[in-house]
Amino acid sequence: MNNELEQLRGQIDQIDDKIIALFKERMQVSDKIALVKKEHDMPTLAPGRERAVLARVAEEAGEEFADYTESLFRTIMAASRSYQNIRSGKKSAVYESVKEALENTAQLFPQRAMVACQGIEGAYSQIACDSIFKSPSIMYFKSFDNVFKAVESGMCQYGILPIENSTAGSVNTIYDLMLRHNFSIVRSARLKVSHNLLAKYGTKLSDVKEIFSHEQAINQCAAFLAGMKGVKVTVVENTAVAAKMVAESGDPGVAALSSRFCAEHYGLQTLQANVQDQDNNYTRFICISKKPEIYPGADRTSFMMIISHKPGSLYNVLSKFYALGINLRKLESRPLPDREFEFMFYFDIESSVYAPEMERLFLDLESESEEFRYLGTYNEVIC
Repeated sequence: MNNELEQLRGQIDQIDDKIIALFKERMQVSDKIALVKKEHDMPTLAPGRERAVLARVAEEAGEEFADYTESLFRTIMAASRSYQNIRSGKKSAVYESVKEALENTAQLFPQRAMVACQGIEGAYSQIACDSIFKSPSIMYFKSFDNVFKAVESGMCQYGILPIENSTAGSVNTIYDLMLRHNFSIVRSARLKVSHNLLAKYGTKLSDVKEIFSHEQAINQCAAFLAGMKGVKVTVVENTAVAAKMVAESGDPGVAALSSRFCAEHYGLQTLQANVQDQDNNYTRFICISKKPEIYPGADRTSFMMIISHKPGSLYNVLSKFYALGINLRKLESRPLPDREFEFMFYFDIESSVYAPEMERLFLDLESESEEFRYLGTYNEVIC
């Protein structure tokens, strides 16, 4: 059997050699096509031509191999388009803005700045802010939307926003707001989050009848709250607001899920510490600015895309990361308002901004998406 298998593999190798030779020949012709398109100012993508090619090769392959052949030729044509983009001398508008940001950004991340945070003193956004900046001046806002607006208007130089949690998942409100605001991510931070049940001094666990906290914190402490039979759980703006409400309340039966910092700041006792479902509980925050700033060591890039609503569109995008050896750290989708069954896709990729494949990636994605928004290149700190 081994001899027979080796003989068959030898045949495969010979066929592969022919495929490689034909592929190179095809790409050389594709190069000539790129020059013709450049001369006549024609777009690289020709949807009608590609549909005709796919229909022809599927018919020639026959019913048994039609789907496999279409898949193969979609990949070949994607490679051809990418090669034509490079050979035609096209420039990526996004990558040009990246180079401009690299030239205009200072070498050191600022230590002092006016920073917008949602909530009040003691909020996890404030703790993350203090971890990113050495001596920030913080302006507090009631909503995440107002944080975006404060940065967008120039009122604050930076803003801090929670984007995902290791237990409760993505903060969908932030992703939805990203669709409505112009901003750039300049840094991210992973903050270990420890929730504690806080109450006024003298309160016992059995006295608690209502617990205040932010929705994400409530989700992260679901198991603990399930054991608090008969206790009402109320959602408020954030965990610091919850602690302040308890401190100012005249009701001895209220408590808050909040941080140790808030216990000290608002003069509360800890009835029970570390009540989150998982001890390895991290929240990731992004630091945003009005314009792109790229600091030394930046190795993560975020962008958003709207792609055509048809089979294979997302696969075509994902295949480019694989082909270029770029690691995809996160993929998130959010429905587009007023556009039925269409989504905005959010990507985090891991690659140095100086890597040559980044320009090629941006060029390909810009040319093949309905909308492409670059959100920033940055590095992440662990708090």
